Order: sequence, then structure tokens, then C-alpha cells
Amino acid sequence: MTNPTMERPGTRARPEPMLAGEKTATETFLVKLFAVVPLLAVAAAVPLAWGWGLSLLDLALAVGFYFLTGFGVTIGFHRYFTHGAFKADRGLRIALAVAGSMAMQGPVIGWVADHRRHHAYADRDGDPHSPWRFGTTPAALAKGFWHAHMGWLFHREQTNARRFAPDLLADTDIARVNRLFPVLTVATLLAPAALGGLLTLSWWGALTAFFWAGLVRVAVLHHVTWSVNSLCHMIGDRPFAARDKSANFWPLAIASMGESWHNSHHADPTCARHGVRRGQLDMSARIIRWFEQFGWATDVRWPRQERLVRKLNAGRTASPRRGRESGLLPDEPLPRTPQF
Repeated sequence: MTNPTMERPGTRARPEPMLAGEKTATETFLVKLFAVVPLLAVAAAVPLAWGWGLSLLDLALAVGFYFLTGFGVTIGFHRYFTHGAFKADRGLRIALAVAGSMAMQGPVIGWVADHRRHHAYADRDGDPHSPWRFGTTPAALAKGFWHAHMGWLFHREQTNARRFAPDLLADTDIARVNRLFPVLTVATLLAPAALGGLLTLSWWGALTAFFWAGLVRVAVLHHVTWSVNSLCHMIGDRPFAARDKSANFWPLAIASMGESWHNSHHADPTCARHGVRRGQLDMSARIIRWFEQFGWATDVRWPRQERLVRKLNAGRTASPRRGRESGLLPDEPLPRTPQF
């Protein structure tokens, strides 16, 4: 008996489409809610910051949750799940998926599918968030900036995860974390409030922690992440050859935990370290190095000297000497472990 799922001889399977229909009205509403409410909290934070409502505990909780959830995105969602820059044991794999989900940037599988699609079509038709989508005039770039920064989130088209993230769909642990995104969204807002209330033994401490370490922290992380999509494809340094307009934008290096070395990343997407030149701080790479030392991460793809020199983009053939003079490489070959 013929298996109906098998291809006939001489035929090829039809590729999965790029899009998987549209988001439901409920999904679209929730995206807008999660994007707009934290932004309103930031707007309210300006008058609150002047004289009342912000304690050192609130600040400490906000910074702690910012980096906890931020590394979940930069190390987990991006460098690990999207690009496979290293291998992780099961515990680290699940922890990264949970931490990244608590950044409130969407479920892990959808996030990865969108980002893999971005790399497949960077700054071309099919890229979900290119700032160059509408042209190069000042008006078109203003519209493109808004689209790349957050406007694309409000579109109803949905990237097809069966095409761009089939490995994650087949992973039972990650699929479970993906389904728990609503629970983790509640947790990322209530956990700071619970800590603030317990540590101050007051409802006021819970309320201010909810505001600063919950809503404001989420909003700041949102806009830093979205700035990599917008600013880092418009302005900055482009030392490496890439197929798109990705750029290194140093002012965001610390806040983005190394993600704003975006031209370096697009030139070598599977590399675990984005800040590959001397003086380029990349905190995410340092954490990955610690994971490697603890044995939780293996087969880490650290920068390779010969590949980076080939990618140098200065309008003429690259050479090891040019690489050293540009600050890309030390005078001796790159060591096995990364330099920071």
C-alpha cells in the first residue's frame, strides 16, 4: 500500500510558504497592549522620577530583571535558538527560553521564526522589519524607521514557523515554554512586585516595584531591542561586508548587551560574539564564555581570524596586515577563547 505522505518519484516537496496566514484579532490586540502599556509607563515615569516613587530597591530590581530577561533574548532567543552559536544542555536550554519569554517580546518560536526570516531577506522584500522598505527619501525613511522600530508588530501577517523554526516546533521542552508565554508574561510583571512587597513589607513597595521593575523595565528593554532593528540598519559603522545595511552602533552596546554590533553580526551570523574588534564590549559573549567554562555550553562558535579578515569591507582586498591596523585583530592569531 502506498504511503500518501511519500513523494512520488521525480517530484519535489512543495516548500512551506513564508507566511502562515494572519494573527487573530485577539493576538493583534495583545501585541498592541504589551507594546503600548509599558510605553505609557515610561511616559508616566518622567514626572514620577522627579522627587518620589523611585527607591534604590526599585532601581536594583529593575536593573536585575532587565539583564536577566535581556540576556534571555540576546543569548537565548537570538544567539542560541535563532543562530545556533553554541550547544546548550537541557537545563540551560529551558532556562534561556523562560528568561527570554519574560522579556515580553513574544513566544520563543514566533520570535525565532521572525528573526530567521529577517536574516533570510535582510533589507529586501520579505524582511518583516526593514527600515528601507518604503524608499530612501526623508519621508520614506521616517516611515521606515517607525515600521522597523515597532510598526511591524501591529501588522497581522504571521511568519510561518513550520518553514523557519521546524526544529523548535519539534522540541517538546521549547514547545511547552512557548505555550506558557501568557503565564510567563504575568510572572515577569508580578515577580518584581512580590519581591518589592516582601522586602519592604508594604503594599507601596509592591506597587512601585511593579511600576519600575515591571512596566518601565519591560518598556526600556523593548525599545533597546527594537532599536537594533531600526537604528542599527540605518546609522553606524559598516566595517564588514554584508548583504544588507546592518551597522555597528556603539552607543547601544551596553544597553543591548552587545547586540548593537549589528554589522559584525550580519557578516557572521552564527558567531557567538558580536563585538569582535578591540574595545567592543559584548556582555552576552562574556556570559556565554562563563556557560562554556561551567560545561553548560559546548561547541561555541567563537570568532575566526581568517573569516573576519575576509569580511573586512574597505573597498579593496582585505589582508591580515589591514586587519591588525584596523583594530580587528591582535598582532598574534586569535586565541581559542574570546577576548573582551
